[in-house]
Amino acid sequence: MSPNFIHTYVSVDCVVFGFDYENRLNILLVQRHVDDIPVERQRKLPGSLIFSDEDVDDAAERVLHELTGIKKMVLKQFKCFADPERANNMNDIKWMGKEYKQDIDRIITVAYLSLCKIDHKINSSKYDTVDWFPFDEIPALPFDHNKIINESLVEVRRWIEMDFSIIFELLPKKFTIRQLYQLYSALSEKKIDIKNFHKRISSFNYIIPLDEIETNVSHRAARYYKFDAKVYKKNNTKLIK
Repeated sequence: MSPNFIHTYVSVDCVVFGFDYENRLNILLVQRHVDDIPVERQRKLPGSLIFSDEDVDDAAERVLHELTGIKKMVLKQFKCFADPERANNMNDIKWMGKEYKQDIDRIITVAYLSLCKIDHKINSSKYDTVDWFPFDEIPALPFDHNKIINESLVEVRRWIEMDFSIIFELLPKKFTIRQLYQLYSALSEKKIDIKNFHKRISSFNYIIPLDEIETNVSHRAARYYKFDAKVYKKNNTKLIK
């Protein structure tokens, strides 16, 4: 065997998106433990080495279940990160040795993204600390996790353009048009006039108005809507052409 061939470990890392009640995109981060490193510097993406008898998709599903306690979540593999220097920080090397009891000098990760309703109860069986972080408040993370998150946002935008129904995985079961508008704007980065947006939404028979409006709000109460997946599958109309 050529000495130039790499001897490496393979992991999965999962970027889980949520959409909060202040209409912001969030990412779910966990906390690792490394001696002599401040707590605020120990946030990371949830992930794991792949077991010898596991497929990478199975490993990602395991990581998400250990993270959230939710058995079935929307999941998409989007990129492999294999920079030889991605795990050369001494704090990262120390943590890997402690976590996996292995001398790891090279690690490749297969990255996944997932979407989660932020009101789901997070019941982690692995991590003591799991928190949502607004996308624009994500701290400096270990390895190349900030890069993975940034590239996952590009991927989720492509995903929603191909299948608009995915966006409803982030919204509550009942939502307002403003919530849908703010989420779509945050994900697509398109400048869309809200009045035109509202007119377009009203033409979609898979977004169903409910006989219910907001309560206890400081602004004018808005009507709630729901998404009908069966109707959507029949016409599969894109939101913005």
